[in-house]
Amino acid sequence: MTKLFIARVRGTSGDRPLVTVRAAAEGEARLFLEAAYPDDEVVEVAEPGDWVSTSDTGSKAGDVREHPGVAWQAPSTGLS
Repeated sequence: MTKLFIARVRGTSGDRPLVTVRAAAEGEARLFLEAAYPDDEVVEVAEPGDWVSTSDTGSKAGDVREHPGVAWQAPSTGLS
C-alpha cells in the first residue's frame, strides 16, 4: 500500500512547485524523486499531515506529480 508524500525540489532556477509522490516509505519516495529529477536537489520529503489537494496525486507507487501554483510549506506536526 502506498502513502502520499510531499516534496520540496530545487532546480537550477529555484524551487519547483510542490511535488507529490506515492511510495511505501520516505526512502522509496526519495528514490522516485531522484529518478524523476536527476539534475535537481530533493531538499525535503515529508508526509503531508492535514494537507488536502483537489489535484490528482496519483495512486500507484512511483506516481510523481507537480502542483503548479502550490508552494512548499512544511507540514504541521499538530504540536503547539
